[in-house]
Amino acid sequence: MPLKIGMVDFDSSHCVEFTRRMHYAGIEADQWVDGARVVLGCPGTSLLSPERVPGFTDEMRQLGVPLVDRPEEMIGHVDAVMIVSVDGSVHWERARPFIDAGIPCFVDKPFTCSVAEAREMIEFAMRRGTPIFSSSALRYAPEVVEFVARTQAADSDTGRILGATVYGPAPTHARNPGLFHYGIHAIEMLFTLLGPECEWLTCVRHGGEADSAETGAEVVTGHWSGGRIGSVHGIRSGTRAYGFVAFCDKAVRHVVVESKDYRFYRDLLKQVIRFFETHEPPVNSSETIRIMSFCAAARQSGHSGGVPTPIVT
Repeated sequence: MPLKIGMVDFDSSHCVEFTRRMHYAGIEADQWVDGARVVLGCPGTSLLSPERVPGFTDEMRQLGVPLVDRPEEMIGHVDAVMIVSVDGSVHWERARPFIDAGIPCFVDKPFTCSVAEAREMIEFAMRRGTPIFSSSALRYAPEVVEFVARTQAADSDTGRILGATVYGPAPTHARNPGLFHYGIHAIEMLFTLLGPECEWLTCVRHGGEADSAETGAEVVTGHWSGGRIGSVHGIRSGTRAYGFVAFCDKAVRHVVVESKDYRFYRDLLKQVIRFFETHEPPVNSSETIRIMSFCAAARQSGHSGGVPTPIVT
């Protein structure tokens, strides 16, 4: 029997994109994901994108999802919950009743907008014994996953990754300050390539206040264990695309990450459903906290004119 999923907050297209794939509706068959259906949804309210809620609510109704007024009304009727608010600052509030009830939670990016809240939510989940998982879909982009597997193969033509430069759109919003907003996609790709052991970073930016800038760029250079260096180029002007350059033992490779058909939504959703079934998160909670710390440290360094800033976990 398919898992019964609750979907919380409709201010992001993710509520519709994930539901289409679980319901085999309005999307090509190669995007379908087995094992779960959305049985309840809560449109919620949004301080970040309130104008998006009515349209996505209509689409969720058309997908056959019954709606409730409050997230807590789902408790007792769902096996797991997906909190897909685009506003990371509300995720702890949304997740708390489900964690308290022992209901496995997927929390969309950004997990939170502060390291303190990330720790608090994870520690609460551990005390309650509730599985919790967060990730950007870009972590599971086929091009990223395939490249990492290629570098780890016994007959690899690239060898291991020694460093990487990742790029992606990084528009900002005051409620998801700095790179907590869309820049987190590129950061998650970088952590997928290099692992979680970033120790400190520097950040330079151009284009005004980092919490509200829509022009210029933001570049973060992180120093990983073993002398590896990884950087994120957050794009705020000109053509916006995802990709990375990997510096390896045997080769240097530039890989463009395509967003066509949003295949990364399918592949993330497969990971989410497997997590709901096994209760084993594919991304360790300590790595999630470290990613939040990377975002916070980049913001601090950027505000300080590029001062080296440690990753605090």
